[in-house]
Amino acid sequence: MSYTVYIIYSPILDKYYIGYTENVLLRLEQHNSGISTFTAKASDWQLKYSEVFPTRETAMRREKEIKNKKAGNTLSGLYVGQLYRERGANRQTSVFGDSLPNCAIPE
Repeated sequence: MSYTVYIIYSPILDKYYIGYTENVLLRLEQHNSGISTFTAKASDWQLKYSEVFPTRETAMRREKEIKNKKAGNTLSGLYVGQLYRERGANRQTSVFGDSLPNCAIPE
């Protein structure tokens, strides 16, 4: 069983959410159907970034690393290119543009 760390974005709320799951497509559907408390305020969540890990523990650790990059309640200094470099990939293209402004991170 593998686990995926993901970042989703809601254009309506202009907010990001970071989580991990065993099935990212099912989890995205749950976010858009209002099952998750934090994401229930919108139904337009879009998958923006994901990383796959072999164990729940490694996924949880990576989710925490990403969330710890926040400044206050934003990820303003976090670049997707930085995420790719951290996981050892050469890919530099950002699906977010240059950065992740106004990213709300639930505790």
